[in-house]
Amino acid sequence: MRLQFVLSEIGIGLRRNLTMTIAVIVSVALSLALAGGSLLVRDQVNSMKGYWYDKVEVSISFCTKFDMAASAQCASGAATDEQVESVKAKLDTMKPLVEKATLESSSEAYKHWKESNPDNPLLAAVGPEAMPQSWRVKLSDPTKYDVIQSAFAGKPGVKSVDDQRRILENLFGLLNGLQTAAFVIMVLMLFVALLLIVNTVRVSAFSRRRETGIMRLVGASNFYVQMPFIAEAAVSALLGAVMASGLLLLGHFFVQHWLAKRVLFIQFIGLSSVLTVIPLLVVVGMVMAGIAAFFTLRKYLKV
Repeated sequence: MRLQFVLSEIGIGLRRNLTMTIAVIVSVALSLALAGGSLLVRDQVNSMKGYWYDKVEVSISFCTKFDMAASAQCASGAATDEQVESVKAKLDTMKPLVEKATLESSSEAYKHWKESNPDNPLLAAVGPEAMPQSWRVKLSDPTKYDVIQSAFAGKPGVKSVDDQRRILENLFGLLNGLQTAAFVIMVLMLFVALLLIVNTVRVSAFSRRRETGIMRLVGASNFYVQMPFIAEAAVSALLGAVMASGLLLLGHFFVQHWLAKRVLFIQFIGLSSVLTVIPLLVVVGMVMAGIAAFFTLRKYLKV
């Protein structure tokens, strides 16, 4: 009987404040969708870091005859075979940090450069001899690039020591910035949702002040009086969480069936990550709404 009464009061409250209830549902849905999106972006960035950092290499480039005038490091001319082999011998002593070292010849470097720059006007003027040969070094721990840098920078015949990981830092910085922006917007939307929940509960309580007054006169406990209002807020938040979950699933469908086919260099996270976030959104939404309603009604019941 009591459960039936609570459920009937929930339905009455939601219908009486239909406009504000819809506003609460939409605002909760948007804020939770942004929260879930922020968590998924974090997972995507971590996944990309693990994937790409495992593939990046340190490049030890050697001087060519064209670098004599442009670089003081290469003033003595092109690197000799002995200098190239001495670097390899040094790399062999740095295991297990150095997992693998592969020599890229000038012709191979030219071929790769030509493939990545097919429309470059310099192709007609630059030949393979202008491209430096280099050791491509795979590290067991890519964060220890400085060890290779200090060991080989400035050595005879070495033009530069470059870390490919630095190329990715700008991309990850952009993604982290997007994650931060989503988090800030999420906080603002949650604040708006809380204000709407508080106002909705106040309006609902005021419109039913006669019923709650009678309930208190006949000895109903505060919790029994509060329960329908708290449940209304929780149901509204639940509907908002369901809508947010639908938005996340729709976003996942868009990423997997459209974006992933066009952005092939990114390994996107799977459906399991989305399904892991959805229960968290439901819990956060309902708890947030319930707590906001509870503290709002504590003040109201003292009147």
